[in-house]
Amino acid sequence: MSTTRHAEIAGAGLGGLALAIALAQKGWSVRVHERSDDLRMFGAGIWLWENGLRSLAALGVEQTATARAKRIETMVARDQDGRPLLRRTFGTEDRLILPPRADLYDALIARVGELGVEVELRSTAIGITPRGELEIEDGKTLQADLVVAADGVFSRLREALLLTRRVDYLDEGYTRLLIPRRPDDPDTEVTEYWSGSRRLLYDPCTDDVNYVCLCCPVDDEDGRRVPVDKESWLASFPTLGGIIERIDDSGRWDRAMRVTPRAWSRGVAAIVGDAAHGQPPNLGQGANLTFQNCLALAEYLERDADTAAALARWERRERPLTDHIQRWTDLYGRVASAWPDRFAHRRSQVLETVTRIPWVDRQLNKAARHRPVGAL
Repeated sequence: MSTTRHAEIAGAGLGGLALAIALAQKGWSVRVHERSDDLRMFGAGIWLWENGLRSLAALGVEQTATARAKRIETMVARDQDGRPLLRRTFGTEDRLILPPRADLYDALIARVGELGVEVELRSTAIGITPRGELEIEDGKTLQADLVVAADGVFSRLREALLLTRRVDYLDEGYTRLLIPRRPDDPDTEVTEYWSGSRRLLYDPCTDDVNYVCLCCPVDDEDGRRVPVDKESWLASFPTLGGIIERIDDSGRWDRAMRVTPRAWSRGVAAIVGDAAHGQPPNLGQGANLTFQNCLALAEYLERDADTAAALARWERRERPLTDHIQRWTDLYGRVASAWPDRFAHRRSQVLETVTRIPWVDRQLNKAARHRPVGAL
């Protein structure tokens, strides 16, 4: 392109920064608006699958983001009797790495700085139009070749574009936190333990900490209590006292959400990240899809000077995979949490059989094995 194109992005979370990097690498001038006083990231660990790692490599942040992270070799889910329900192994072209979320965010922030992306703090976007206008709370209206809403599940900008079809509150929620690591902790295996409608996910993270996620139905008052009710969780998982006793008073319980938009764009305005495809974290693909979709968006814009046409082509080609993963992560959650406790043994029998079917394996791992558009 002979003329530098400009983008205004609302939201400096993972999606907003990833898209800013992808566009800046293509020669765009980019400004990101963040309503907070500083750039900070809440969260514990984060699952980075092969598709996300390839996308982060293309964004120039993979090595920095994963420098402290453990390399996962196997993943297994076990029922209330310790029986493995599903197992997966990882190789050099099919990776899973679990860094602290803060490491990933810091890597994105550093890359944004390297590329000269402008980040405005205490800048809240309150309006957006298909014509490429972003309205800021202080009264300014900014014009750009591309305007983007990266403002999360409850995006007010998505609704300003009339792109919301549904925002669903789901029947499960999650408490995610980091615990101190001990020398005898498993080093390379992720384990998800099931007990009735509760799940406890153990993830090796770094040499110092491990990532733990507690999942339960929204009606489980003891299960969703923060600080964590350790006695209640120990009653569900009596063999996991060594993990549960290390849980401190931190963490936050979040209800699972699902966002279904009417479209990903209108005119020269687009939505990305949780604003476009918020989903429960059962398959750990939310952030990975964000990275690959942002990378692909910049690539489609590079190929076509008509921004609106490029956005339409981007959604047409990239959204089917995202929709697929939303459906399967929902299904996983329903099987795990909504199955009646009195039929837990039957659930184990069914899952042992179903997860060995190659077709099911392909559906669950379709995104992880996808080669992102624009990846190296």
